[in-house]
Amino acid sequence: MNTPAAAPALAALTDREWRLIAAVPRQLLVDGRWVDAEDGATFDVLDPSTGEVLCAVADATPADGRRALDAAVTAQSSFARTSPRERADILTRAFELLHERIDDLALLMTLEMGKPVAEAKAEIAYAAEFLRHFAGEALRIDGGYQTAPAGDARFLVTRQPVGPCLLITPWNFPMAMGTRKLGPAIAAGCTSVIKPAPQTPLSMLALGAILAEAGLPDGVVNIVTCTGANEVIEPLIRSGLARKLSFTGSTKVGKILLEQCADKVLRTSMELGGNAPFIVFEDADLEEAVAGAMTAKMRNMGEACTAANRIYVHESVIEEFGSRLAEKMAALRVGRGTEEGVTVGPLIDEAAQAKVTELVDDAVTRGATVLTGGTACDRVGYFYTPTVLTGVSPQARMASEEIFGPVAPLTPFSTEAEVVAAANDTPYGLVAYVYTNDLRRALRVGEAMESGMVGLNQGVVSNPAAPFGGVKESGLGREGGSVGIDEFLELKYIGIAMG
Repeated sequence: MNTPAAAPALAALTDREWRLIAAVPRQLLVDGRWVDAEDGATFDVLDPSTGEVLCAVADATPADGRRALDAAVTAQSSFARTSPRERADILTRAFELLHERIDDLALLMTLEMGKPVAEAKAEIAYAAEFLRHFAGEALRIDGGYQTAPAGDARFLVTRQPVGPCLLITPWNFPMAMGTRKLGPAIAAGCTSVIKPAPQTPLSMLALGAILAEAGLPDGVVNIVTCTGANEVIEPLIRSGLARKLSFTGSTKVGKILLEQCADKVLRTSMELGGNAPFIVFEDADLEEAVAGAMTAKMRNMGEACTAANRIYVHESVIEEFGSRLAEKMAALRVGRGTEEGVTVGPLIDEAAQAKVTELVDDAVTRGATVLTGGTACDRVGYFYTPTVLTGVSPQARMASEEIFGPVAPLTPFSTEAEVVAAANDTPYGLVAYVYTNDLRRALRVGEAMESGMVGLNQGVVSNPAAPFGGVKESGLGREGGSVGIDEFLELKYIGIAMG
């Protein structure tokens, strides 16, 4: 962390901010009750823009986790029998409550995660859309009826809840990643234990209170906050009581969870790491391409699995593209997310800031040129200046590692075949971005990308009504869209003899 002697004083919380934090439950939610951890332990939640402690929340033990899962198991049979309309009404009411409280929820998110309030507000609206979308999907759970080929029987196909679920969410989108999992689970009739990231538990705790207010029965959603994720979650996976795990996070942790889930053959959904290529062909509209790169790179300060991680620009336009992008990046205002006009907040913690610094230094050592930025900010907090690098070597660490920060690395290319090969030369395959005005090339390259999603002339692909997910080491399954609820349903075939 870069903290000079003359750094500004730590920002004090306003009365409103203190009241917001005080109003959020800081205990575990188990069977409809807010309870302390068994041993009374807590952990601190920090403001990444200052490093100050915002509050302390309950730090669950393995026994607490088991009590939460037992509550989900007990509630499963009765919740599975609720009508689709009842489940849809609960989700719709929660959607309305998120919008009614969007200003407070956005500020709360900014305090614990760091993103500017305007961006946090956009996330709350995005999160709410998952609730509304899956309220509709709850009413569209279908099946089938078919005559057997021999004519002597009928095939009845139904879909039923998979059962109690374990849900693990990340810190970078603390509300939206919660609703993206809880929305389809509730719509399908599944109970759950959800564990938010320890850096950002407050948004999930606030969501739990809203779901209860919306009429969700006790025990359907149980929230376990903890610092010892493996100690708490692994016993739940191996207990055999849970029937599904949905995880959003790093590929490294996802692989460990997959190994654990194999023991009881749990169904899994994995939304893991990314290394997104952003390709700008020579015929692209550069104004659109720069705007798209800003969106794809700088959403959430670059702390997104969908962030443009490798920006390939045709050699004939890379100088102009780099100049335009650097001008836009240099104009961004860095600061605490609650400050007027701030567009770039802090990184999540000191380790994140240190990693970005290491990646940039490595790229420069290998020959990259800094067009703007390139250093941590001289202020308290985990800030890094918006950065554009050009001439980034394929051997640089950032060519194969997720940056997770406000750094745009540019690499020139000359041919379509060359850039397609480079873009696909990664074990990851979450999303790719392609900018071109040639329709045939757009479709050709889009189909050639080894990724679960492609943005053609657009820098954002996430939409609650579209399937989100990757291929290769970027994950398994899809969230959102009409298929998102399928991850929480099992097919059952009933054969009916007619003779």
